Amino acid sequence: MNSIYSFLLFLFILPVAYGGLKDGFYATSCPRAEFIIREVVKNRLDSDPSISAALLRMQFHDCFVRGCDASLLIEPSQKEKEPEKLAPPNKTVRGYELMNEAKEKLEKECNSTVSCADIIAVATRDAVELAGGPRYEIPTGRRDGLESKASQVNLPSPTLPIPQAVELFKDKGFSAREMVTLLGGHTVGIAHCSNVNTDRMHPGLSFWLTTTCASDPDKPVKLDQGTPEVVDNEFYTQISLGRGVLKLDQDLPFHGLTSGAVSEYRENLEVFRADFAKAMIKLGTVGVLVDGEGEIRNQCWAFNN
Repeated sequence: MNSIYSFLLFLFILPVAYGGLKDGFYATSCPRAEFIIREVVKNRLDSDPSISAALLRMQFHDCFVRGCDASLLIEPSQKEKEPEKLAPPNKTVRGYELMNEAKEKLEKECNSTVSCADIIAVATRDAVELAGGPRYEIPTGRRDGLESKASQVNLPSPTLPIPQAVELFKDKGFSAREMVTLLGGHTVGIAHCSNVNTDRMHPGLSFWLTTTCASDPDKPVKLDQGTPEVVDNEFYTQISLGRGVLKLDQDLPFHGLTSGAVSEYRENLEVFRADFAKAMIKLGTVGVLVDGEGEIRNQCWAFNN
């Protein structure tokens, strides 16, 4: 490994503190918290490699609405009849049962201590590493939100033109380059046939997907045609060869705002790993609740009151 990139990767995965979040937040109050979450993720990953993609998507969909407050996990109730998970972009989000399992184990270990928002962040971090991605340390101490409304969900559509997608990411504090970095999570992602775009697709893949999807619009399709269960930079190679599945992904290598980052990540795995770790740490700090804000839910799917 080139020494400069070794240094960069080391730098980007050092413990980081943001505001009320800090590395090792549960060291005293629940020292086995991260170990318990990791075991739940590992056990699930052994039987379902796609859980890495599911958790990456869950964290992104949670953090990009009200911030990283686990509002996505709330089930419909008398108090919140139309929570975030009922919004159209969230109807195919998976992994809720993993959150509930981890929370149940943590409540037995140290009740009313570990937030569901932190479970999402830690579980996603572990899923990335266990799927071959970089290991990064994330500060913890998030608290859970007290509101969840489907009407507030405004996520980047897979059909958005690049400039509009860049603006949505900019609104959350991310640069165009960081958008390309985070979309690298599609290296283990899955779409449905109904979202497949063949306009800018390699003819062979287009023919295969058109045939495959003809009878079932809900059929899952891998977003990385090369190494779909590994967190690596192969996604950027595939989209550069016309083997992207979503319109947004297909356009990344050809737009001036994003082509440079795609080329760099395609050519250098270590740069991607370093930037992806840094971007995921930053994603986990968007709009967090800390200190006395929000609550620590007793169950991830329901507010305490």
